[in-house]
Amino acid sequence: MGMLIEGRWEITPVHQGAKDEEGGRFVRRPATFRHRIEPAGRFAPEPGRYHLYVSLACPWAHRTLIVRHLARLEEKIGVSIADSFMDDQGWAFRHRRGAVLDDVNQAAYLRDIYLLAEPRFTGKVTVPVLWDKKERTIVNNESRDIIVMLASVFPKEQGASDLYPEGLRAEIDAMIDANYDSVNNGVYRAGFARSQEAYDEAVTQLFARLDALDAHLAGRRYLVGDRLTLADVTLFTTLLRFDPVYVGHFKCNLRRIADYASLGSYLRDLYQRPAFSRYADFDHIKDHYYRSHPSLNPTRIVPNGPILDLERPHGREALGPA
Repeated sequence: MGMLIEGRWEITPVHQGAKDEEGGRFVRRPATFRHRIEPAGRFAPEPGRYHLYVSLACPWAHRTLIVRHLARLEEKIGVSIADSFMDDQGWAFRHRRGAVLDDVNQAAYLRDIYLLAEPRFTGKVTVPVLWDKKERTIVNNESRDIIVMLASVFPKEQGASDLYPEGLRAEIDAMIDANYDSVNNGVYRAGFARSQEAYDEAVTQLFARLDALDAHLAGRRYLVGDRLTLADVTLFTTLLRFDPVYVGHFKCNLRRIADYASLGSYLRDLYQRPAFSRYADFDHIKDHYYRSHPSLNPTRIVPNGPILDLERPHGREALGPA
């Protein structure tokens, strides 16, 4: 693992770059680049101008690929996919299965993209990154900002899903907020906890929220309203990784998602849609987590299982239209 410090790459523990002084708790630092794509702003929504740097293993990056697909922006926004294995040099672009090399900046490492934007950058080098080819800089590296922009600022193409309808935005934002610390980041708070107290706190909050979500979805097909929204996309990418990675690697093992009646069928419902399964690469996911965190898995052995049955009928058709 490593990070940039004043533009220099330094090998660091996985925890460096996050605050852990509070009783061993993992506290994720906020993203650094927070510019917005706006019609009348510096970064206008022009087709062909922007490029995404992602990893198929990362849930934060995966959500941008799903929204890019559902918003029909795949012909307008290119993508480069990092190798699943993140060693001491960070995210890299290599000739390995599922990776897509950087044909915009010909970068060997994602840190090179950060240095193009800020030569003296200090911080973690994370995916996703939204790059502006015109101004040759990073627009944004916060996944939530990126998916909101992809869903709302580009002209709607025929067949594009409206994932962030104006009348539901407050409710969508509230749902995403409620799930972030306890679930999306909660699995990391459990996995990277450095004390029993911090771990117990994270796991308790995680499963309390999963229990509440399971009850919430018992009588409805989607998290907000009667339609697919960004709230569903942001929860899906965590649920997808839960049983194959977070249960074992991050010790989130009170229950599996497969053990929940509503959450389990909800996951299958979404997975069986092309936009959600297209970039759901379990080889990338398991290879990244089990091999890139030697402090948690020193042998770097990747488990063969579990066997997932995400194509099994979900039975949620009666709860609302797809």
